[in-house]
Amino acid sequence: MNFKLIISMVKTKATDRIVEAAKAAGGTGATIIPARGAGIHEAKTFFGLTLEAQTDVVLFLLEERLVEPVLNAIYDAGRFKEPGTGIAFVVHVECAVGLESQIEHFRREAEKRA
Repeated sequence: MNFKLIISMVKTKATDRIVEAAKAAGGTGATIIPARGAGIHEAKTFFGLTLEAQTDVVLFLLEERLVEPVLNAIYDAGRFKEPGTGIAFVVHVECAVGLESQIEHFRREAEKRA
């Protein structure tokens, strides 16, 4: 099986929404890492202190065939068309271990489609 990793950076208020959308599109789960970011849009200030919106890095390790529908679901649910809402990109996964239970799930899904 070929796997790919969708890496998405979103504001924390959108995290649950994109994870649920990804699951509805066939994703089996996500890893969420709290982060902070800097972009082309200026951070807001309050009495000289910079207020940075909290960001989450959300990782989705997926069977290759699921990448397009899950990425589209993340895009829509995260409202990525609007500036400053988030980004997502895909990287190839050369090797992965510890996925035995997920591989069995993917096999059952493939059998249903056959």
